[in-house]
Amino acid sequence: MDLAGRVRDAVIQASTTYSPDVLRAYERALEVEEDERSAWILELLIENARIAEKERRPLCDDTGIPHLIVEVGEDASLPAGFFNHLKRGVEEGLRELPGRPMAVRGDEVERIEQSRGLYSDPAKLPPAPLTVDSAPGEGVRIHVLMLGGGPEIRARTRRIFHRHSYRKVFEEVITWMKTEVPMLGCTPCIPAIGIGRTHFEATGLMLRAMATGNLDEQSWIEEHITESLNSTGTGPLGLGGSTTALGAMIKVGPQRASGVRIVSMRLACCVEPRRATIDL
Repeated sequence: MDLAGRVRDAVIQASTTYSPDVLRAYERALEVEEDERSAWILELLIENARIAEKERRPLCDDTGIPHLIVEVGEDASLPAGFFNHLKRGVEEGLRELPGRPMAVRGDEVERIEQSRGLYSDPAKLPPAPLTVDSAPGEGVRIHVLMLGGGPEIRARTRRIFHRHSYRKVFEEVITWMKTEVPMLGCTPCIPAIGIGRTHFEATGLMLRAMATGNLDEQSWIEEHITESLNSTGTGPLGLGGSTTALGAMIKVGPQRASGVRIVSMRLACCVEPRRATIDL
């Protein structure tokens, strides 16, 4: 099994291809969008996606930071060098894509200040720390996410005093989104939400929501969030219209006995979530 090769291909697939449910969501939005300018933007985004997939070109100039989520079956055994194969596959994918050179040179201070410039090799961009979890069965599943900078700027991870009301939690999150979505720029968006006991857990749940969410199958609260954002009239690229959000992706994890819920929210932009999955 060429694991590094499969990871390489997943990095390229995630970066160049909408998942089928996202493309269908765009097509549904175009069917009902009445604003001419907004409909034109939706048509361009769909055409951009088709060209990117056909020619294996990045969906966006910001090719993103690789994030890998690994689910290991309880009865599975990992091959020798498993994590080195993942690292090499990411490097090969970034070179072949090619990814935009974004790795910053230098020590801790120099990297923060970006005083020594950037590496020219896209493969110098290391992936984020791996997320590894157990799953039933004998298989291993690897999710690859490519996360761009714009949605990260607009993201939030905060505590909410829930008052024993799920409505209180989600209405506060919707308030955050309505503040951030006009400044995102690259709309329509897909809000991803994780609700957990700690900031780490909430963020992990948010990442899993992006990796596994399905816009063809929306819960009532996901539909409510979408409708709330669409009511703002922000529209594609902020030009107005009825399509500000294509759908939503939510994961709620275990909760602690307290008056606080930790919520991680990220507005995936018009080319995200860029994702691919490998089953071993």
